[in-house]
Amino acid sequence: METAPRPDGSPGSFLDNLNPNSLEVIPSAYAEPCLADARPGDRFQFERLGYFVRDPDVSNGKPVFNKTVGLRDAWAKIVKNNAPHPMPAN
Repeated sequence: METAPRPDGSPGSFLDNLNPNSLEVIPSAYAEPCLADARPGDRFQFERLGYFVRDPDVSNGKPVFNKTVGLRDAWAKIVKNNAPHPMPAN
């Protein structure tokens, strides 16, 4: 969420160190119907994305979920580096 490695030791207000990309709104997202009944504080793993917690806020009548931990994507890193993908062991 912050851009500074140690925001508590950075000069200025903590607002100066907020990552401008930390808020991502996906208005057309789809989810399992049971998530409509989630209570604030309930935690979920969204497949291939990460772990999320239900926020007490509601946006346009839709529940809000905050990402708490993202999942690493090792395959994307391999493709990005143009490295050959590992061969499975026989």
